[in-house]
Amino acid sequence: MNRFTASHWGVYEVDTDTVGTPKIKPLDGDTDPSPIGLFQLDEQVMRSRIRQPSVRRSWLEGGPGSAPHLRGNEPFVEVSWDQALDLVAAEVRRVSSQHGNASIFGGSYGWASAGRFHHAQSQVHRFLNMAGGYVRHTESYSLGAAHVVMPHIVDGMHSLISYHTSWDVMAKHTGLFVGFGGVPLKNAQISPGGSGRHRVRDGLHAMGASGVRFINIGPVRDNLDTGADVEWIQIRPNTDTALMLGLAWQLRAEGLHDTAFLDRYCVGYDRFERYLTGETDGCPKTPEWAEAITGVPAQRIVTLARDMAAARTMLNIAWSLQRAHHGEQPFWMLVTLAAMLGQIGLPGGGFGAGYGPSNTMGTRNRRLSGPSLSQGQNAVSDYIPVARIADMLLNPGETFTHDGKTLTYPDIRLVYWAGGNPYHHHQDLNRLIKAWQKPETIVVHEQFWTATAKRADIVLPATTSMERNDIGYATQEGLFVAMRKIVEPFAQSRDDFAIFSDIAERLGFGDQFHEGRDEAAWLKHLYAQCREKWSGQGVDLPEFDSFWEQGIVDLSAEEGSIIMLEGFRQDPEAHPVRTPSGKLEIFSETIESFALPDFTPHPVWREPVEWLGATDTVGFPLHLLTDQPGRKLHSQLDCSPHSAAGKVGGREPIYINPADAGARGISSGDIVEVFNTRGRCLAGAIVTEDIMPGVVRIATGAWFDPDPDTRVDKHGNPNVLTLDIGASSLSQGCAAQTCLVEVGPPLRNPPPVTAFDPPPFA
Repeated sequence: MNRFTASHWGVYEVDTDTVGTPKIKPLDGDTDPSPIGLFQLDEQVMRSRIRQPSVRRSWLEGGPGSAPHLRGNEPFVEVSWDQALDLVAAEVRRVSSQHGNASIFGGSYGWASAGRFHHAQSQVHRFLNMAGGYVRHTESYSLGAAHVVMPHIVDGMHSLISYHTSWDVMAKHTGLFVGFGGVPLKNAQISPGGSGRHRVRDGLHAMGASGVRFINIGPVRDNLDTGADVEWIQIRPNTDTALMLGLAWQLRAEGLHDTAFLDRYCVGYDRFERYLTGETDGCPKTPEWAEAITGVPAQRIVTLARDMAAARTMLNIAWSLQRAHHGEQPFWMLVTLAAMLGQIGLPGGGFGAGYGPSNTMGTRNRRLSGPSLSQGQNAVSDYIPVARIADMLLNPGETFTHDGKTLTYPDIRLVYWAGGNPYHHHQDLNRLIKAWQKPETIVVHEQFWTATAKRADIVLPATTSMERNDIGYATQEGLFVAMRKIVEPFAQSRDDFAIFSDIAERLGFGDQFHEGRDEAAWLKHLYAQCREKWSGQGVDLPEFDSFWEQGIVDLSAEEGSIIMLEGFRQDPEAHPVRTPSGKLEIFSETIESFALPDFTPHPVWREPVEWLGATDTVGFPLHLLTDQPGRKLHSQLDCSPHSAAGKVGGREPIYINPADAGARGISSGDIVEVFNTRGRCLAGAIVTEDIMPGVVRIATGAWFDPDPDTRVDKHGNPNVLTLDIGASSLSQGCAAQTCLVEVGPPLRNPPPVTAFDPPPFA
């Protein structure tokens, strides 16, 4: 019997050693497997697991609302499952009856599981819906600004991601690939819902071998590996929109823009053009104007514009560019620039939004939606954009805008979190700590003693995907996986379905929640639904028992080359894009109707609140980039030896240019303090020419580890430094990449890292 497991960083085979201990190995046929998942069963990982239900001492003794300022700073009391479940059920009942379900926030943000049944987001939302509803969140930290703005321009991001031009087409037809922010292979180890065979490295190298010319525009050099030469154009962070405007001005000035394409396939170019030429504001967006903002020489902008017009050009943008103040603008401007080149819908031309952030983009696999657990209907209409959780907790009753709507922050009494770690994803963690003291109760399902678990009132230990049976399938990854249980649940941990079933029984809707099915029955039920649906789409899956026996279904027979927006280009009337006009919207009348004070209805350059071009950077002269880590997924498996091997002195590395390091007496291997007015953290220095002067970089994902006395994070979590504001009043997306800091000299005796230690127990 074959055994496999699926995760967000790939599909793995499971073998056993001579004494029967399970061993995880890469999937046969994956040419670039991620090593992250190989360490899921490592002993070092197990040391941070939660053994049994635990309740914060003050809450247990005094009840809801007791000493919330002690969250994260007092012992837990381990209790029985029956006591813990009784406490949770009573609290859900109390808050719902006394304050209404709009006082319950259902938090579940993160890459909880690749399994389609034991998926924490589905389970907690199903439970809370049946309990009367909850306040939800929308969008994501990864793409908050793009999720809101792109449907006004071309299409929603979830849809757009699914039909990016495939790698084989670009290797054959692309002449010039211009990447704003690179195509980082470390990010492409993963995909939402789980990865299949990793394809990005092979795709890039095939393009390099076929002679595609690559230009990498950004503050760092080491995020585009093609196996061939790559030209690096250094640019100040958060200024890509200005560079694209300079390129657009040059295209128009030389008559290199495709007016026929703009007339037939776009709306609003004429109104944007008046801004581009300076007719509306008296400021032509010339290459010289762009040079003053970006630091890119004007002559290089001129030649790049000519090169793009002379070749079959693919423009690509990293998701990190929209995680910034005014982060909608570079995405809108990228589509506008591609439209001016007139190659959208042609093989190898157009734009990508973007290649590299996950394994999915560039796939040849057919889009097929997999099994899903019904979540029911939410009776509560209140919601927040996901990155506004601290605003919600701190400012109940205040209004905010989102995609043209004016909404009100609810008054949250109970946070119920299952799946995810806000003390990884959120910005300005010291502000989040204050906000986290507002609810009366915080309940968390978690496998590990993360910072979120340590700051909860009731912690329920959950199983990992290694400890349960499930079905793994991610749209367009091409593999359907029987995820067999590999090991028994750790200590007293239970799966989310079992936990919620027991709480639902206590609240009187157990039969409605579990529908009389156990885990095995649910897997067969969900599989049968998917099998029937796929049969109607011409795809045959085997019977469940055969699938469970063989362990994996390979869907590569469904592959085919993809050209983004090919049908739209061939016949825009028959195949319109999903905008109000059915065309690419360079000017949006819908956004114009919102009348937002900080948002213009066409792409513009707006100065960020913090950037290297500011008139006053005294005190904080370095721009901090916070990218995705290479040895973990967000904060998942940071406690593994694989993640530890990439740290410097046990802390997350900070990459710094030799000029900036020399001015501060810093050498590689030194432990330094990084700080601004929001917070401080320690990091291990790596001095490198791969990052431009004036810029530093710390990957996210280090488990938050603040010193209780100084509040300095000891482990290198950069989100103690990042800015917690909305990208704009349109999207309210996160603005983490807009952040100025200073780096101090080397520390002589840095404190030990305690991030992976369990909390104290009474």
